[in-house]
Amino acid sequence: MLIMKLVVVVVAMFGFGYALVPFYEKICEVTGLRNIDAADTVRNTQVDTTRTVRIEFDTNLRNLPWQFRALQLATDVHPGAVTQAMFEVVNMTDHPITGQAIPSYGPQQAALYFKKLDCFCFSQQTLAPHEKRDMPVVFVVDPKLPKDVPTITLSYTFFEVEGHDRS
Repeated sequence: MLIMKLVVVVVAMFGFGYALVPFYEKICEVTGLRNIDAADTVRNTQVDTTRTVRIEFDTNLRNLPWQFRALQLATDVHPGAVTQAMFEVVNMTDHPITGQAIPSYGPQQAALYFKKLDCFCFSQQTLAPHEKRDMPVVFVVDPKLPKDVPTITLSYTFFEVEGHDRS
């Protein structure tokens, strides 16, 4: 008798589990929660697509015989979107030189909202004689940037690093 009750419980559990799938589908269809036959739409909810911020790029050299420029002068970004900008540097000499880029921002308060994820400014750059290098900056403008800041200027100044032998 106990075995018969256990068999009935197992069959009932299997039946309930089997019936649960179409029941769940129907509930989702009626409530509009999710269509399980269609893939989910993936989007970054932290990107503010209602506005754009213009990012302008400025490059400078201090006592360094290099050429340094942004490959694009400006770009428009949505706050929260990951963006990449490219810079080019060329050592114009016949010997290796090590430099370090220092960033600055305009307006100054923009520095609080400009988040660099990867940047050539994080480390010193040693260029061989006449070497040309493309260097990326990957960044995000924080969506909390005040709405009265429509433009950010990202400026880099390259300085020669003292103490490196110019062999």
